[in-house]
Amino acid sequence: MFAKAFRVKSNTAIKGSDRRKLRADVTAAFPTIGTDQVSELIPGKEELNILKLYAHKGDAVTVYVSGGNPILFELEKNLYPTVYTLWSYPDLLPTFVTWPLVLEKLVGGADLMLPGLVVPPAGLPQVQKGDLCAIALVGNRAPIAIGVAAMSTAEMLTSDLKGRGFSMLHTYQDHLWRSGDKSSPPSIAPLALDPPDPSEEKGSTQVDPALQGNMRRLSLQAEEEHGERHQVCEDKSPSEASEDTSVGGLNQDSLDGKTPQEHMDELLEQCFLHALKCRVKKADLPLLTSTFLGSHMFSCCPEGRQLDIKKSSFKKLSKFLQRMQQEQIIQVKELSKGVESIVAVDWKHPRKGSILEGSEVRTIIINYAKKNDLVDAVNKNLVKLDPILCDCILEKNEQHTVLKLPWDSLLTRCLEKLQPAYQVTFPGQEPIVKKGKICPIDITLAQRASNKKVTVVRNLEAYGLEPCSVAAILQQRCQASTTVSATPGSKDGLQVQIQGNQIHHLGRLLLEEYHLPRKYIQGLEKAPKPGKKK
Repeated sequence: MFAKAFRVKSNTAIKGSDRRKLRADVTAAFPTIGTDQVSELIPGKEELNILKLYAHKGDAVTVYVSGGNPILFELEKNLYPTVYTLWSYPDLLPTFVTWPLVLEKLVGGADLMLPGLVVPPAGLPQVQKGDLCAIALVGNRAPIAIGVAAMSTAEMLTSDLKGRGFSMLHTYQDHLWRSGDKSSPPSIAPLALDPPDPSEEKGSTQVDPALQGNMRRLSLQAEEEHGERHQVCEDKSPSEASEDTSVGGLNQDSLDGKTPQEHMDELLEQCFLHALKCRVKKADLPLLTSTFLGSHMFSCCPEGRQLDIKKSSFKKLSKFLQRMQQEQIIQVKELSKGVESIVAVDWKHPRKGSILEGSEVRTIIINYAKKNDLVDAVNKNLVKLDPILCDCILEKNEQHTVLKLPWDSLLTRCLEKLQPAYQVTFPGQEPIVKKGKICPIDITLAQRASNKKVTVVRNLEAYGLEPCSVAAILQQRCQASTTVSATPGSKDGLQVQIQGNQIHHLGRLLLEEYHLPRKYIQGLEKAPKPGKKK
C-alpha cells in the first residue's frame, strides 16, 4: 500500500477526546495488549498528530504519529500497527517467518506467497482467513511487515504451502516507514518453542515430509502496475540461506577465549549504557523496564549481533537491572504491583571506557563503516549513516535530512562528540590522565613599576612541574628574584614571576631539560634578541 509515495491531505494535533477514543479502539482491535502498554503507545501528554493522506492508488488513510514516528494507521475503519509499534510490541500479532531475500520484493509491493514461508519446529501460527499478521525474517523476531492472511493455517498446510499467503499492507523501508525516523529493526531473539507432539496433531494439519523438499526453492509472485506477474526463484536451500542470514555470530566469540555467556553479558551492558546515553531523557522517567528493553535496548544492539538476556549470566532483565542499581547507575521501583519502572538515572555516573587517541578513533570508525557496507558505492568519499551513527553525530533537526556525510566531516563530528582528555607520562611513574583539553604553558612579559619587565609563567602544573621548584631553579640560573603567586581567575593554579625578560633561560629549561614538546609552550618568540638588554 505504501510502496510508492503518498499525498498528505492534512496534519493536525489530536484532541483529548479523540485520544481517549483511540485508546479504546486500540484495546478493542488488539485484545492482547495491556492497559499500561496502551498508555505507553498513546501517551496522555506527549504530542500526537493525525495525518490524513491518500495512498498512490487513491485509498484514504489516517495515520497516527507520535514522537515523529507513525505508530498506527486506519483504513476503512480498521486499525493497523506500523513496524515501529511492532518493534516495541513484537508479540502483538501472530508472526510468520520468511527469508531475508524476500524483503526486497515485499518492499516493492509484492504479496507474500506461501512457498516463501519458513515452517518452524513448533509449526505455523494458527490464524483464520482475514486475520492481521506480522512477518519477520529468519533469526530475528522483530517484524518487518504486516499483512492480511489470504487463507487459514489449515488451508495453508493442506495446499502444500502453495499460492498467495498474505496480502501485504505495510513493510519496513516503504514510504510510511520513511515518514518516521527511518530506524532499522532491532535484534530480537526468536522464541525457543518446543515442537508440537505428533500424537496431538491432526492429519489435515501435519506437514508432509515431501513438503520440505519443495522448500528448497522459494517463489514469490507479485502484481505490477500493468497486471503482469513475475516469479523469483532462489536455488539456495533453506539451510544454506539460514547459515547466510544467521544473526548473532557466536562462532567468532570463541576466538578471543571468552565464553558466549561472557560475550552476552558484555553486549547486554553495552546496549544498556548506549540506551541511557542516546535514547532515554529525563522527561521519559519513570520508564517501564519492559519499555526500556523493547524500545531502547534492543534498538541499540549492533548489527549482526542478537541481544538475548536468557543467554547471559543474569537470565532475567530484573536481575541485570538490580546489578545496575547496585552500581548506582539507575534506581528501579515497583510503582504498581508486579510492574517495575526506572525512576532515576545518575547521568554523571562514571561509565566504563578507555582512552583513545585520535588516530585510534579514526581507525575504529573507518573499520566500522567498511564492515557494515556504509561506504557509498558511487562516491567512495561519502559514508551512509546507519541508525547508530545518526544517534552519535547528528543533531535533532538533521535526523531526517542528512543521509550521508563526507569522510572528513564524519571523522570530525565523531571526535567532537567524544570527551577530550590528556595523558602526561613521566619516566618511572604511572601516566597521569585528566579530562578536558590540556592548556599550553603560557609565557608572557609584563610591565611593572619603574618600567621594569617581568616574565610570568602559567600552567606548569598540567605538565607535572612544581611552580616552586621551577622558581628556585630560575632564581639561581638567572640571578634574579622570583615569586610564586596565585594565577588570576584560577582557583588552584599558581604562576611564577621572574624579574626581567628571562624567556631564553626558561625555554632552555623546558625544552632541553624537561623535554617538553615546543607545541605545548606559547610565548617563546618573545625572548630577547641577541645583543639587546634583557
